[in-house]
Amino acid sequence: MAERNSTGLLMMMLDPTPAVAMTLPAEVREKLAELELELSEGDITQKGYEKKRGKLLAPFIPQIQGVDPSLQIDNRIQASSQSALPGSKHIKSRAANNRDERFRSDLHTEAVQAALAKYKERKMPMPSKRRSVLVQSSVEACTPPDTSSASEDEGSLRRQGRFLTTSTPSYQGGHSHPTVEHWFNRVIQGTSSTSSSASSTSSHPGGRSVTAATTTTATTTTSSAHAAALNANAAANALADFMAHTQLDNHLAPPDVTGLSERPSLHAERPQVGSVRGVPRGYNHTSSAMETADGYEWRSEAALSLTDGVPVNSRVSSKIQQLLNTLKRPKRRPLREFYVDDLEELLDVQQPDPNQPRPEGQQMSPLEGEPLGVVTNWPPSVLAGLQRWGATHPKSPCLTALDNAGKPVYTLTYGKLWTRSHKLAYTLLNKLSTRNEPLLVPGDRVALVIPNNDPVMFMVAFYGCLLAELVPVPIEVPLTRKDAGSQQIGFLLGSCGVTLALTTDACQKGLPKAQTGEVATFKGWPRLLWFVTDGKHVVKPPKDWYPQIREATNDIAYVEYKTSKEGSTMGITVSHSAMLSHCHALTQACGYTEAETITNVLDFKRDAGLWHGVLTSVVNRMHVISIPYSLMKVNPLSWIQKVHTYKARVAVVKSRDMHWSLLAQRDQRDLSLSSLRMLIVADGANPWSISSCDAFLNVFQSRGLRPEVICPCASSSEAMTVAIRRPPEMGVPPPGKAVLSMGGLSHSVIRVDTEEKLSVLTVQDVGQVMPGALVCVVRVEGTPYLCQTDEVGEICVSSGSTGVAYYGLPGMTKNVFETIPVTLSGVPISDRPFTRTSLLGFVGPDNLVFVVGKMDGLMVVSGRRHNADDVVATALAVEPMKFVYRGRIAVFSVAVLHDERIVVVAEQRPDASEEDSFQWMSRVLQAIDSIHQVGVYCLALVPANTLPKAPLGGIHISETKQRFLEGALHPCNVLMCPHTCVTNLPKPRQKQPEVGPASMIVGNLVAGKRIAQACGRDVGQLEDNDQARKFLYMQDVLQWRAQATPDHPLFLVLNAKGTVASTASCLQLHKRAERVAVALMERGRLNTGDHVALVYPPGIDLIATFYGCLYAGCVPVTVRPPHPQNLATTLPTVKMIVEVSKSVCILTTQAIMKLLRSKEAAAAVDIKSWPMVLDTDDLPRKKSPQIYKPPTPEMLAYLDFSVSTTGILAGVKMSHAATSALCRSIKLQCELYPSRQIAICLDPYCGLGFALWCLCSVYSGHQSILVPPLELESNVSLWLSAVSQYKVRVTFCSYSVMEMCTKGLGSQTDALRLRNVNLSCVRTCMVVAEERPRIALTQSFSKIFKDLGLSPRAVSTTFGCRVNVAICLQGTAGPDPTTVYLDMRALRHDRVRLVERGSPHSLPLMESGKILPGVKVIIANTETKGPLGDSHLGEVWVSSPHNASGYYTVYGEEALHADHFNTTLSFGDTQTVWARTGYLGFLRRTELTDASGERHDALYVVGSLDETLELRGMRYHPIDIETSVIRSHKSIAECAVFTWTNLLVVVVELEGSEQEALDLVSLVTNVVLEEHYLIVGVVVVVDPGVIPINSRGEKQRMHLRDGFLADQLDPIYVAYNM
Repeated sequence: MAERNSTGLLMMMLDPTPAVAMTLPAEVREKLAELELELSEGDITQKGYEKKRGKLLAPFIPQIQGVDPSLQIDNRIQASSQSALPGSKHIKSRAANNRDERFRSDLHTEAVQAALAKYKERKMPMPSKRRSVLVQSSVEACTPPDTSSASEDEGSLRRQGRFLTTSTPSYQGGHSHPTVEHWFNRVIQGTSSTSSSASSTSSHPGGRSVTAATTTTATTTTSSAHAAALNANAAANALADFMAHTQLDNHLAPPDVTGLSERPSLHAERPQVGSVRGVPRGYNHTSSAMETADGYEWRSEAALSLTDGVPVNSRVSSKIQQLLNTLKRPKRRPLREFYVDDLEELLDVQQPDPNQPRPEGQQMSPLEGEPLGVVTNWPPSVLAGLQRWGATHPKSPCLTALDNAGKPVYTLTYGKLWTRSHKLAYTLLNKLSTRNEPLLVPGDRVALVIPNNDPVMFMVAFYGCLLAELVPVPIEVPLTRKDAGSQQIGFLLGSCGVTLALTTDACQKGLPKAQTGEVATFKGWPRLLWFVTDGKHVVKPPKDWYPQIREATNDIAYVEYKTSKEGSTMGITVSHSAMLSHCHALTQACGYTEAETITNVLDFKRDAGLWHGVLTSVVNRMHVISIPYSLMKVNPLSWIQKVHTYKARVAVVKSRDMHWSLLAQRDQRDLSLSSLRMLIVADGANPWSISSCDAFLNVFQSRGLRPEVICPCASSSEAMTVAIRRPPEMGVPPPGKAVLSMGGLSHSVIRVDTEEKLSVLTVQDVGQVMPGALVCVVRVEGTPYLCQTDEVGEICVSSGSTGVAYYGLPGMTKNVFETIPVTLSGVPISDRPFTRTSLLGFVGPDNLVFVVGKMDGLMVVSGRRHNADDVVATALAVEPMKFVYRGRIAVFSVAVLHDERIVVVAEQRPDASEEDSFQWMSRVLQAIDSIHQVGVYCLALVPANTLPKAPLGGIHISETKQRFLEGALHPCNVLMCPHTCVTNLPKPRQKQPEVGPASMIVGNLVAGKRIAQACGRDVGQLEDNDQARKFLYMQDVLQWRAQATPDHPLFLVLNAKGTVASTASCLQLHKRAERVAVALMERGRLNTGDHVALVYPPGIDLIATFYGCLYAGCVPVTVRPPHPQNLATTLPTVKMIVEVSKSVCILTTQAIMKLLRSKEAAAAVDIKSWPMVLDTDDLPRKKSPQIYKPPTPEMLAYLDFSVSTTGILAGVKMSHAATSALCRSIKLQCELYPSRQIAICLDPYCGLGFALWCLCSVYSGHQSILVPPLELESNVSLWLSAVSQYKVRVTFCSYSVMEMCTKGLGSQTDALRLRNVNLSCVRTCMVVAEERPRIALTQSFSKIFKDLGLSPRAVSTTFGCRVNVAICLQGTAGPDPTTVYLDMRALRHDRVRLVERGSPHSLPLMESGKILPGVKVIIANTETKGPLGDSHLGEVWVSSPHNASGYYTVYGEEALHADHFNTTLSFGDTQTVWARTGYLGFLRRTELTDASGERHDALYVVGSLDETLELRGMRYHPIDIETSVIRSHKSIAECAVFTWTNLLVVVVELEGSEQEALDLVSLVTNVVLEEHYLIVGVVVVVDPGVIPINSRGEKQRMHLRDGFLADQLDPIYVAYNM
């Protein structure tokens, strides 16, 4: 559509002829402008606005009707080729119509709305939040109007259209605006109905309700039928898909999916949503701004004849269902097909799109500004100019300062400026001394800390320093000790060697003070002396003292600070000659003349405010009216009023100032801007300044503002002013405007937009290059090659008026200030060095400079470039803006998984509701996705006034980013979309066609790997004087000990005080057991083989009743008693074990018996169905007639019930033979004899804990000191004190006990030492566990108690499981446990690859103890059941005489299986019978030798097979993900992960204030992506203690999962990642 001219460069769209613009009378325009403003302020509804506007325009409509609709959209195409030629004469003066309305902000809004219309039916699950978090924690209760849009560059410029759009369909541009309907019609007509209905089911798989909503726009019946079919299809598929997922969990009730409606209903319904704590937890489906609810008609003409197909909401009961639909088919680019069997998992590298636009123009030639003219009596230096005016025009006004009411408080004359700076210079050089040495010598750097409302003191201090040949470093006034960026300023002062700070009296009083009354030292600042420059502190110089005024040299004049993208602060040095030459160039470019009046709204310390308002003004003896920021906040119109009052010729402003004044201008009628010849827009290089300029012109043109006086300029701290639009009297070509394709820009290519109307960027030129400068555009990365003419690059300048260096940073200086641009053939274009400006742009026709962004805001996402400012503009254009503050939006990128990810942070208004904010957020995501074709990784809303502020308003971006990464942003709303933007995940692993077990073995043999099997010592060959071996049954051993050593102490139970609560010798235990046996037979009338539940607290009673049961021939089942304070959750478990074990009788104490029958118990279980309950507190002393002898050792001795980590209650059968074999193995491994003492701090109810507590002492005769873990709750040091007191060599504990000691005693080791606690006696301390060793915990335990003499080699772990309670146990003889480091990425593929300690992705694993005597272990493939080699991860299988003989019952999964206990290999040794442990692990042959002299085989347990997560074809162990998550933020106390319908759910316990809850969402998502290449689907933040753990301290992830699905966790926050 738009032609390119011969150079291959774009044609700037110049504006159409003035023919039609004047047809609207001025008063109508005035009224339209007011109407626009009413709409923008929310005083009138959209409907009302349309109606009134229609009335106003009705009389004029016929004049515009003849215009072709395509031109309405595109009146930019009017630019004829000749108008773009430099020579064309007919656009000599800038006509009043020059600002074409179409480019105004409403264009962007319409684009955004049209984009959003595409997404209308897309649903997103809304995060749920606890009520307490909903309470806004706003810093100030309400926000003053000004700060609501205070941002430095922000252009709080309502680029979103309908706020402020003072455009009207006809004036100012000749063509009527296509209204919003027009956009929608185009969007809809653009797709034929079939494609539109098809695309509604397929193109946005992201977050859709199950029934695809069809937008029927067809006239044909066939296509609508097609749509209906698609509709039904999609519903059926989604249903099938969902049902397939629900089958995975047979013990879950499937969610209700009955709400799917197949036929389109005519109104969208809101889903019924459950709520927790009164907080609605649903998704909102309120009409978005473009829906018909808003008064927009958006059916196309074709569609009007049909009924519109209205989007149907499937009413599904659970939010989970909707989330499922949102995430079912994540939008991902097709990944390249590759499978690398090498261990290096490759992140998918984005292949460049072959169709992406590429630059086609010729190589650009450098652009020269006009030469610097000769000015008569131009001073040889800036100071010479000051001296001249001070002498010749002392009464001339130099600077007028205003107070916060806008009243002039002081006018500094040139005479005063000269004398005051003269005095200050003398004082600084002569009156400040330390130890008789002058404090300052010429060339020293001095900080100027002067507030923004005191320009007079600043000017005096600045020139005073220059006269004294000192180098001023102006900085912001630090308000608190923790200002955003303050530390970086301190770093700058330190590197500049600043020792003195000049300030004013008022400022000094306001600075934070230390206790001594001196100014506090700020964080990171050097020690400073503070000197107040007010009159009473400076002295009059003697008559003969004059400062030397030299010609401008290359010495440093001043240092200007600049904050980089990363937040670091650099000082840019400006020489005297550059300062003077810049003043010269500005004077020539702006046509400054002596004694002109200029209004300056900018910060006078740096940038354009300093250049125009402090330096150039003085050289030209101009009068500056300085408008402080504080006055602008109170009265945004102040600058316009001052232009009017002082008849100022020039004003220097930012877009923001223009924007604010628009909001406040309606009551000001008598203002005139006709005196202005130049309105310099200092941030004209910002892409959105154009909308401010246009809107401002619309309103103020009627107040005398001429369009041609608006002069945008481009500048950077390094290069100073780069380009500025000249004032109209200079006879320059007319301004240009470019409407560029965002898609092209993202590839750094300039394309005038033709087809895609939605994603365009409209930019205005920033005028011509500065006089005396040479400008070129170079490639951003790598060698600075010149760009082609249609390519965007970084603008570089070579001139005498740029900065010289970064102070003290020679390396960066070379890169930025000494760039040598080269042609494509590598030839330097000039021998002069160039300075990089950090502005991205190009040179257009008429040699106009265009800027499309800044390096600071550049975000490179998968190879495409996006500008932060453009993204902000799109976010601001999303209607309605009621929920966030304009201009308080920060956009930046963070690096996650080797690519940049875009983060948007905005401040939310206190009155915005959850639903509304969430809806605004989801629409912002869609708008950015549509317009920029880039996904937003995270969108966060924070409470009002909590984002760090830059000194002059605006958001401090780098500080915001820092807080985001540290988890210190405290958002009140977060939306993460990793599914849509992370497209470079490694390819999911495809399982190879099954390799058979035989090939496995052959492969291993060929590779020289041995088959992974190992065994403990052979029990048969170990001859020892073991008397107990003569007896087959434990009850026989006890009888024998009662006769042989009746008084030998077997057990000693300690209470919380550390005193002995009870003891038992062999005889006492035997007698008590006899009494129990009698009671069972006489009172209980039990038969042999009956099951008896023993419900006792840990103690002798439990042991005695256990042997009593054996004496009576009953089968004991030990059960943990219910917790009196927590009956509701603990009693049902007791009941379940009693029922499942088919116990016919319960033995217990009187206290527990009462508890079982209490009223509280009745609330938890059916107490009438308990079997017979006997209490054993006062049993009569009776001897049992005879002790039961089982007919064979294979008979059942006892049942061992335990709840696995997957939440399954499993009881295993232990025969008499297995029981004796178990005791014998432990005896041999730990060398237990009657003379030994061991301390046990374990629960005695199941597994190895039970065996050690009840069986081993009786078998081996050693004395057991029993420490019930419960007692540690009231006395943490109980266990360790006992170990020390009894000088115990062998002790056992659980992880929970170890954790209690580590946390509770970590800081008390000195106190324990004073109580003579000494752990040097301990040879082995074993942690009893059924999981991977917790290496971090055991190491920190060893480290903490090393001070008490604990040997670092003492701590080790054991391993047992349901099929065999003791497979590994360190014991006393073998080599120390070894630790290896595994590559975690290989482990996901079930391969074991050892790496060096500390290498990336390494995972430390500790050996689980030594394999017990008589135990054989092999590693088998979980699927083929074939043996595996050393380097493979597989299931640990075990064969041993003390294997359990089977499950008694498995509650919760009856299919768990006989083959767990007797299974054989499918290949190789197919004879041996093994039991499958259900744990994954591997064996390694180490260099160590074991007791038998063989090389030692170490068994490493990686984790439970049932708990592994199969994601992306790889196997993940929850603990690895959890470890990463816990590391990511200090407030995460605990974490558990599980999967649910292929989504990874992460539950974190928050230790800290609930405000931090939402900080965790992004940190958790980041760390899991970075370290595990997984996308988290749901993040649930809960209170501490919510994640359930079992008695061994293991997490019960499946219980947690059930609680999550049943909505019972009472979470603080649930975030659903998109």
